[in-house]
Amino acid sequence: MSSEATGRSTLTVASGLSRNTIIVRLEGELDVTALPIFREHLQRIWDLPPKAFLVLDLSEVSFCDSMGLNELVDIMQRCESRGTRLLLGGVQGVMARVLSITGLRHAFEVFAQLDDALRVTAKVL
Repeated sequence: MSSEATGRSTLTVASGLSRNTIIVRLEGELDVTALPIFREHLQRIWDLPPKAFLVLDLSEVSFCDSMGLNELVDIMQRCESRGTRLLLGGVQGVMARVLSITGLRHAFEVFAQLDDALRVTAKVL
């Protein structure tokens, strides 16, 4: 049963810091019921001084609706205004299809593997 049917989020969010990068790992469904949890977590990140990179690890996202996509666009715009480069790592399966179908694939810096995105951050110190 989807989170929209139960009214409860099935998204977990965790983050960590690595040099010049904040890494946010998402697991579960990125949908309208998950947005309060995701936004609350992101608010703590926005309250920090800006870092050079924000990497979203989407490798464990099993579903993404239009509200989840809107949130990703909002994050991209927020990053741009802060001078932070947004990278999407682990974009495969569901997320790869959703970004491709919606035409947003080219709006983001997308990496199939999280490690590929992290290698980009390691090159810039």
